[in-house]
Amino acid sequence: MKEDLLNRQLETLLANETNLIANLANASALLYHSLPEINWAGFYLYDEGKDELVLGPFQGNVACVRIQMGKGVCGNSFLEQKTLLIKDVSTFKGHIACDAASRSEIVIPLSKKGSRIGVLDIDSPKTARFKEEDRCRLERFAEILLKSC
Repeated sequence: MKEDLLNRQLETLLANETNLIANLANASALLYHSLPEINWAGFYLYDEGKDELVLGPFQGNVACVRIQMGKGVCGNSFLEQKTLLIKDVSTFKGHIACDAASRSEIVIPLSKKGSRIGVLDIDSPKTARFKEEDRCRLERFAEILLKSC
């Protein structure tokens, strides 16, 4: 399968860099400036001591700082360790509205060698912005990112 441009750009961007925060920061900027119709792209990192997700590098409007396990799309994706593609966030029970303009969301859990790291979260002001092909492409994006750290 031929890699798409976004994932090739990520590989180039992360070449020879292993710092997690630096790579997450550049990855969020790449997503935010490359994907159409999104209003937020970033990461929440797992704080094992407090058993919650804490805001990490991102691009977009200000965001919720802490998310409890099982709360909102991010907390559920992390807890279940599965990608959640939400076409209409108003239909997601317990959705956390950090930005009232967001209408759809995709969240990909991040784990490496059995260690849970956090989630990649992308929001859009457009309902049903994310499709199955986005899921596949962004899951691959997350794999590339995790290999670098």
